[in-house]
Amino acid sequence: RTKHVHRLHPYLGKFIPQLVEVFLKKYFKKGQTILDPFLGSGTTLIEANLLGMNSIGIELSEFSYLIARVKTQKYDIELVEKEILDILNKTREFSKKVQANSKLLFGEDFSFQPSEYFKTWYHPRAIKEIYFYKNLIPNYTNQNILKIILSRAARSARQIPHYDLARPKKPVKNKYWCIKHRQYCYPTDNAIKFINRYSWDTLKRIKEFDKLRTEAKIILLQGDARSIKLPIEKEIDGIFTSPPYLGLIDYHNQHRYAYELFYFKEYPEAEIGSPNKNSNQTKENYKKDITVVLKNMANYLKPGAKIFIVVNDKHNLYPEIAKECNFKIIDVFHRPVLMRTERDNNRFSENIYYLVND
Repeated sequence: RTKHVHRLHPYLGKFIPQLVEVFLKKYFKKGQTILDPFLGSGTTLIEANLLGMNSIGIELSEFSYLIARVKTQKYDIELVEKEILDILNKTREFSKKVQANSKLLFGEDFSFQPSEYFKTWYHPRAIKEIYFYKNLIPNYTNQNILKIILSRAARSARQIPHYDLARPKKPVKNKYWCIKHRQYCYPTDNAIKFINRYSWDTLKRIKEFDKLRTEAKIILLQGDARSIKLPIEKEIDGIFTSPPYLGLIDYHNQHRYAYELFYFKEYPEAEIGSPNKNSNQTKENYKKDITVVLKNMANYLKPGAKIFIVVNDKHNLYPEIAKECNFKIIDVFHRPVLMRTERDNNRFSENIYYLVND
């Protein structure tokens, strides 16, 4: 997950790029077109491009779509570097003023009007630095890259335990025993160190992918895969995707800091498989939604197109889904997930369904 742009922003639930690479290499050819109707952070599209395959991705979440767009877009690298370093230097200078002026830091008048979420989860100094950077973003061409840098920094700057970045339950304001570092740690009091770190890291990763990418086309579409219309005919050679797992991840709350910063629209009722209380997800609803997506995508598949679905199918729903979509199951691969990003004891495994469009 740490190769070039794959690590541009943390994203709980994404599959490893090597998994995509292995299957695309084995079952598809350069010049073919791969579809991912559950784009997420863009892993399939990036790996397809590296192999010279055209790709199309669909994503409902505005924030996930932004991450994928930043990862896959072709850039003027010189301008990107100039803008990243310019806004970074301006924010550094502001941070120095904040540190030198106690009134500016601790006064009641937050000129940047942070939300209650930020007041709860962040130190006042971090809030100032984050909102200062945010207010500068409209002055630049590569605004989406800067948003991703700031979002990543905001994720790390929360006052939470270092070992619990994925699903923190409450802020930590005092010294605590850190499982990750095996010592007592203090909650972070600034954002500038993360803005600095991720500015340089983002620049490095974009440069790396720019050298590796091919001329294969990448098309991103923001919308609902159940009903979206694609700008093509029956041109898709195959699908490689990982749908949301039923009841496992709330993709809105995972990135609450980003939604609070940039006011992304939320779709709690429309999110497939979400544990969100407003989503009304049951096994039957989930099966119905996935079936509708795949039937819609089938309208654009070539006869005999190969379909790979990576999912934790603990309810054994996908054989029924495949039957309803007139997809033939060729094989089912089982993959134990040996390395988790979260510190828990839950066992986890994935099924990789290999289907064919009959």
